[in-house]
Amino acid sequence: MSSIRNSRTRLLTAAATVALAALSLTACSDGTGARDEGASTDSSTSSSSSASTPAPSAPASASGSSDRGPSSGDAKTATLASKPAAHAPAAKAPTSSGKIVTCEGSNTKTVAAPLNRPVNHMLLTVTNTGSNTCYLYRYPAVRFGEAQSVPPVIEDSKPQAVVTLQPGESGYASVSLSATDGSGAHGHTEKSLVVYFHGRSGNESVGAGAHPSLPAKGVYVDDSLKVTYWQQSMDDAINW
Repeated sequence: MSSIRNSRTRLLTAAATVALAALSLTACSDGTGARDEGASTDSSTSSSSSASTPAPSAPASASGSSDRGPSSGDAKTATLASKPAAHAPAAKAPTSSGKIVTCEGSNTKTVAAPLNRPVNHMLLTVTNTGSNTCYLYRYPAVRFGEAQSVPPVIEDSKPQAVVTLQPGESGYASVSLSATDGSGAHGHTEKSLVVYFHGRSGNESVGAGAHPSLPAKGVYVDDSLKVTYWQQSMDDAINW
């Protein structure tokens, strides 16, 4: 009996030992100890803290331009770059004001030139030297030397329209100085000439007279002296 009892005691002791070993192995394998729970809590807390903490912002550049926009120097440079390049104003050429005036001595230049053909004739050329268009009315009132009157005009030479001179343009008239057949009376030589200009009415002279030069030897005139109307072209002036 004693041996049987001892055998049971050994069996119970061995079973108890196996049961304790199994419990110990189970606790180690499922990670449910106090240290495991603490580690799990710390891991969860760390994860939550990492999610709620904002990420640090990127460092600003040394100039601070990424945060504050362009500096005052950069703004000035941008402003100057956006402006068109300045250009010196071009010199303006003289232009007509659009007003039309009467041609006379102060706004024209008159040249007197003796002609070979027709013989005993002289051509008057009047050039507009002003800045406005001018009208050359009727015919030249010429006075040679100390003459007391002006010669008559050849009526058949009257143009269809008033001669109009733009700045720089010229008008013409011819002067028949003496009869080609010698029939003229009171012939003499003159060395000075004044040309006066008619106004619109044609009954008076206006403005200053012109004083074109004559050849040094003078020109010969007689009482057949006469003039043409002002013409727009030289050819029309010397046809008479």
